[in-house]
Amino acid sequence: MSVLKFNNIHPIIGASVYIDNSAVVIGNVSIGDDVSIWPTTVIRGDVESISIGAGTNIQDGSVLHVSHATPFSEKSYPLVIGKGVTIGHRAVVHACTIGDYCLIGMGSIIMDDAVIEDYVMLGAGSLVPSGKKLESGHLYVGAPARRIRMLKDSEYDFLKYSYQHYITLKNQYL
Repeated sequence: MSVLKFNNIHPIIGASVYIDNSAVVIGNVSIGDDVSIWPTTVIRGDVESISIGAGTNIQDGSVLHVSHATPFSEKSYPLVIGKGVTIGHRAVVHACTIGDYCLIGMGSIIMDDAVIEDYVMLGAGSLVPSGKKLESGHLYVGAPARRIRMLKDSEYDFLKYSYQHYITLKNQYL
């Protein structure tokens, strides 16, 4: 695995974390306990911080990054991901906030300063524009992402199952 410092800042990695050998974690990144980071994922905390909550899984080919203040954007944006989140294959998660127990569908893109509250399902291939807020307890799909309906009880159960399954799976890899 490539866990690299940037500007003398080393990633902080919690207990029982699985980072695949082909993944890259750089700089100001804090990873909670029981997180799994799957093949070819890039997590680059160079110009701002990245925080990943306990029990979260970042699936294959995902890119996690941040934004710095510029003459075009006066504010920098860290990336904050809550606990028990499933980020599907090939997602791009950029300088946003994701609450606890969310599912980010495969191939989704989440842009700067977007906020996804707790217990949100974002369908595969969705685009969450800069500054958009997705409210807790709903399913969102599309580009741009739009609210479809409230989550069903079975979907709340799936959110719990998904992150727990990946904890079990990463333990097999460890």
